[in-house]
Amino acid sequence: MQVASWGAYLLSRNILAMSFAPRDSHEAQVQFALERGVPAMIGVLASNRLTYPARAFDMAHCSRCLIPWQLYDGLYLIEVDRILRPGGYWILSGPPINWKKHWKGWQRTRADLNAEQQAIESVAKSLCWKKIKEVGDIAIWQKPTNHIHCKASRRVIKSPPFCSNKNPDAAWYEKMEACITPLPEVSDIKEVAGGELKKWPQRLTAVPPRIASGSIEGVTAEMFNEDTKLWKKRVGHYKSVISQFGQKDRYRNLLDMNARFGGFAAALAGDPMWVMNMVPTVGNSTTLGVIYERGLIGNYQDWCEGMSTYPRTYDLIHADSVFSLYKDRCEMDAILLEMDRILRPEGTVIIRDDVDLLVKIKSVADGMRWNSQIVDHEDGPLVREKLLLVVKTYWTLGDEKQ
Repeated sequence: MQVASWGAYLLSRNILAMSFAPRDSHEAQVQFALERGVPAMIGVLASNRLTYPARAFDMAHCSRCLIPWQLYDGLYLIEVDRILRPGGYWILSGPPINWKKHWKGWQRTRADLNAEQQAIESVAKSLCWKKIKEVGDIAIWQKPTNHIHCKASRRVIKSPPFCSNKNPDAAWYEKMEACITPLPEVSDIKEVAGGELKKWPQRLTAVPPRIASGSIEGVTAEMFNEDTKLWKKRVGHYKSVISQFGQKDRYRNLLDMNARFGGFAAALAGDPMWVMNMVPTVGNSTTLGVIYERGLIGNYQDWCEGMSTYPRTYDLIHADSVFSLYKDRCEMDAILLEMDRILRPEGTVIIRDDVDLLVKIKSVADGMRWNSQIVDHEDGPLVREKLLLVVKTYWTLGDEKQ
């Protein structure tokens, strides 16, 4: 990621890109991206899986990202294969692509670059990817829409094998393995594994294939549709009690700490803002794949730990039942301090929870120099669930009130 230039370009065309780069004190690319209003997180391809579910992304893009794709039995490309949806694309730009033109500038030998590209081509072929195009400095591969032919080819191409008995969506402190994540079974070669997605924007509100197929236990299409309606109502209420929420360009970077199906983000899809949907690793953490099938973005997160982002990078934080969820897991103060760290000065927090918890939270929040007030639920004052609305004040250590 180079300051998320590609992500910014796509965002102007109503396409959400999840950019990531390692933590870097010299060139804090993730921080620069978020300050531009472009989605990004700190992340690295190392030994653990990327914190996304299987079949999440329509496209993966690497521009001079300096990742040794050909090494470690193709482990990093195997991980890209896991998170690409059936029929998704992988784009590689930079070394070794177009090495015949650039080898001198890259200060590498032709033989070395040619060997690297051939090794990458070999790994891609072993994953059953099809090379679509190589033109100029760009090469494009496509993942198959199902694994019928790929499984048949394992009789000849033994490596990498298909994974067995491993949850493809598990990605929180999960080690990468040199095996192909199998796509859901299909009965016909033309069928898209896992179900075909609708075109945007119908994709946002259509019942996601993971729910329609019954692969998420205890979740039905009716529950999903009701959730979508509920969040439209709730966001309308937010805009009525937070005057700035309805102002154009007041907020850009939003964070939903307990996104579930992404209903909060979906209700805001028509506004000039984007939402990072976090699915807690405690409780039911199987819904992040649904969020991606809706055309939204997000990540797994344990709120007893710090989030992989820089300070002061979000304009608004939404926390629905987060403190109830973590009530017996870690200290309330620790979660509030992490929220304060990632919220920009004069940013807003919406906390939705039981009124008894909100009273305790308000006491801590006031001590953190947050301006806060408790307001009624959208269904009236008789509902125990309330809203705590917060604005983070701007202050420094030199403040006389310290």
